[in-house]
Amino acid sequence: MSANFPVSVECGAQVTGRNRLTTLLRPILAIPHAILVGPIYWSSRTGGAGLIGAAAYVLSIVSWFLLLTTGQHPKGIREFCEYYLRWRTRALAYMALFVDPYPPFGDGVYPATIAVVDPGASRDRASIAVRLILAIPHLIVLCVLLIAWFVVTIIAWFVILFTGSYPQSPLPFALGVMRWTLRVEAYLLLLVDEYPPFALE
Repeated sequence: MSANFPVSVECGAQVTGRNRLTTLLRPILAIPHAILVGPIYWSSRTGGAGLIGAAAYVLSIVSWFLLLTTGQHPKGIREFCEYYLRWRTRALAYMALFVDPYPPFGDGVYPATIAVVDPGASRDRASIAVRLILAIPHLIVLCVLLIAWFVVTIIAWFVILFTGSYPQSPLPFALGVMRWTLRVEAYLLLLVDEYPPFALE
């Protein structure tokens, strides 16, 4: 099911040969990105999407009204929301210790990417009308998964500092939670109409 979902997230995670110094300083180095696009523990209740993310979610409210009344998703709003998700994907990969290169401010080449397939003009207005309600099961599951991901990241931080490698066993889980989070965000931002899968892959 997830293979057909119109949001794909790729991350070329670095397992060995990690930079211990930037890993040590990662909580500090990541602060500017966390302020702009949110920390690892994103939550719609805490407003944890950062300044740019907050603007994207405000614009998604405008999109919600326009999609219900006209069936049209303004191109500028869609592009801005996709821009936020691209930046957030790179920032999350950095904050979660998947990669060492410092993410660009804005768009740029990076080993973590997200692609969202435009649903076109034929939008599902019924699901758009109750989008927030439909997303509740995902938000509940993500509350648990994000806590687990945060704990895994702390453990990985210590392991990298001592061994120079990201522990391989929790890596698929951590990457899966990042993908799940971003798929749900794309759904909440009205970029797609397909219901996100309950899956880490």
